[in-house]
Amino acid sequence: MADLRAESEPLLSRARGGSGRDCPAGSAACRGVRGGPGARSTRDLCFDQAAVFIEDAIQYRSINHRMDARSMGLYRLYYSNVSQWILSFTIFLILFLAFIETPSSLTSTADVRYRSAPWDPPCGLTESVEVLCLLVFAADVSVKSYLVGWAQFRMNLWLLAYLAVLVVSLMDWIVSLSLVCQEPLRIRRLLRPFFLMQNSSLMKKTLKCIRSSLPEMASVLLLLVVHLCVFTMFGMLLFTGKKQGDGQDRERLMYFHNLPEALTSLLVLLTTANNPDVMTPAYSKNRAYAIFFIVFTLIGSLFLMNLLTAIIYNQFRGYLMKSFQTSLFRRRLGARAAYEVLSSTIAEGEAHPQEVGVKPQDFLQVLQKVQLDSSHKQAIMEKVRSYGGDLLSADEFQKLFNEFDKRVIKEPPPRPEYPSPFLQSAQFFFSHRYFDYLGNLIALGNLLSISVFLVVDADVLPEDRDDFILGILNCVFILYYLLELLLKVFALGLPGYLAYSSNVFDALLTIVLLVLEISTLAVYRFPHPGWKPEMLGLLSLWDMARLVNMLIVFRFLRIIPSVKLMAVVASTILDLIRNMRAFGGILVVVYYIFAIMGINLFRGVIVAPGNGSLAPDNSSATCGSFEQLEYWANNFDDFAAALITLWNVMVVNNWQVFLDAYGRYSGPWSKIYFVLWWLVSSVIWVNLFLALILENFLHKWDRCSHLQSLAGDPDTTCQGRVELLFRDVLEEPAEEELMEKLSHHPHLPLCR
Repeated sequence: MADLRAESEPLLSRARGGSGRDCPAGSAACRGVRGGPGARSTRDLCFDQAAVFIEDAIQYRSINHRMDARSMGLYRLYYSNVSQWILSFTIFLILFLAFIETPSSLTSTADVRYRSAPWDPPCGLTESVEVLCLLVFAADVSVKSYLVGWAQFRMNLWLLAYLAVLVVSLMDWIVSLSLVCQEPLRIRRLLRPFFLMQNSSLMKKTLKCIRSSLPEMASVLLLLVVHLCVFTMFGMLLFTGKKQGDGQDRERLMYFHNLPEALTSLLVLLTTANNPDVMTPAYSKNRAYAIFFIVFTLIGSLFLMNLLTAIIYNQFRGYLMKSFQTSLFRRRLGARAAYEVLSSTIAEGEAHPQEVGVKPQDFLQVLQKVQLDSSHKQAIMEKVRSYGGDLLSADEFQKLFNEFDKRVIKEPPPRPEYPSPFLQSAQFFFSHRYFDYLGNLIALGNLLSISVFLVVDADVLPEDRDDFILGILNCVFILYYLLELLLKVFALGLPGYLAYSSNVFDALLTIVLLVLEISTLAVYRFPHPGWKPEMLGLLSLWDMARLVNMLIVFRFLRIIPSVKLMAVVASTILDLIRNMRAFGGILVVVYYIFAIMGINLFRGVIVAPGNGSLAPDNSSATCGSFEQLEYWANNFDDFAAALITLWNVMVVNNWQVFLDAYGRYSGPWSKIYFVLWWLVSSVIWVNLFLALILENFLHKWDRCSHLQSLAGDPDTTCQGRVELLFRDVLEEPAEEELMEKLSHHPHLPLCR
């Protein structure tokens, strides 16, 4: 009951004017708290609330959740690293079950000609793991529902859908057990990707952007459909005249035999996958026929498809910016809520009772409770101490949260000090960047020597090769790498050397090379003319040493920061890798759903010749067909094979082979499945990915150029999260808007 009273009592109060609620007499407001056990517990509750609000602001989370002591403990436990890791592992586990469930992917090959009978798990094995995962999700939705409250739960469509998916999955699980796992269709497998989507706020934003962009995409897709239909009709009329030459007959029979075939041929030509094959029969008889195909490609591939890319980029950028505006509002709202809680701890008996603000010592005390890495904590503490003992205003308090987005650069450990001038000069030389350039040059020589010998020995049998010269060169290069390592440790000290990730990589590489070289010399003795290490297993020890040597090429990545354009491109790639969770998650979802659909539709359709299959023998198969190209491993007989097949179709190289083969083996309706997959993966998702790359690169290029012009340092680099892409153009929410939103907090009333 105490917790419920604490939640219902207004813990936020405000001395300045406004149109909020009035504080009732005797309320447990934080402002005006005096000494005593009750005051101490109220003060601790205020500090805990501020810590939770700060964590919400850092992670761009909503603050509309219960704020009593017990609920906050459960809230922080739910968002702890351990709980989130368990939830993420559960999501991974339930998605991974598709590789083990019937039909199992546990075979060495997917080729129907050579694949052995897969292992099918007994009924109840994967179902037991699955029900444990569903129980974790049930606990997850229960905790979320409790924390936001019943009123918020009823308005949250994602939570309602979460509950519905769980209920359907459990019912389908019960049906599976009742039918001894022999049911023809498992609906819950199609619903599993939902668990991945609902756990990522950024993925939800991306999905919302895609949904909002669909009307504009549909307008261009409609133009594409009209374009296809017009040229299909024109093509069928053009290639089905009464007096037909050999070229027209071949064109008609191969590509324009009927309306579906003509549509398919031109659709594939839209992706240029069958160019110039589709044009060659008619063009070989008359040059004029090339005009038809060139005009079609110009309008469809070069104009309409690029127009679609431009529309997707523009709409994606607009809607994504709106969603990030919401994220910025959440951060500012969480920060303002923390400020209101902490500013209300000022005693009324102070010298300036009318002054409202946050005591720096109170904020530092709250900061110790916040789940945050130590480097950012230290940076913020230094920022707070720079204000002295003055109260932090609301604007200063908000600016502190900008420190969370900054990349904290750790100072390298101090270098060792040597009394001798000679040693000091040596230390200066071996710690200079020119010494790194020398190491890169030596590594280039190592790489070139390996490449030259690989080219020279390409046509020589392994048993006839003489590796004497290459063996000597490898010994010399490895000795240099070891010497470089020791000299850098001498110049920088061991802590300073290990402070750079490039040095750690070089050290590990050198140690591996040294161990392999010593093992080689111990087994095969020192290189001599006619030296031929034996082949032991897949690779000889000598071949392993040469393969590890190839990793030296990564040493050249250190030259990237010195070239502005390369630095921006490399930084963009690294940021994309860091921020690809949402976009990669969307791709995982569509891959998963289409793979499960493909298994249900096409499992067992592709059968090897000689096993009751209608497929012709390879010798009699049409040139360029599924059978002649031996695409037997591209099937939907298990989940792993389905993923690879979908990938090959997404690349659209030779995807007409898949359309033709599955059209012959399962029926013409199969083309609808593959065309839908092409639209979702190659058209929509790839263009979204392109939009992200463009926005990230342009933002980074402009921002880095601006910072470099201000700093006067060409080596200035920029890195950030995807939420920061539009930070420069986002509007800061007004104070009145924040206070209005806080006044309607469902679990923490604001008194003014």
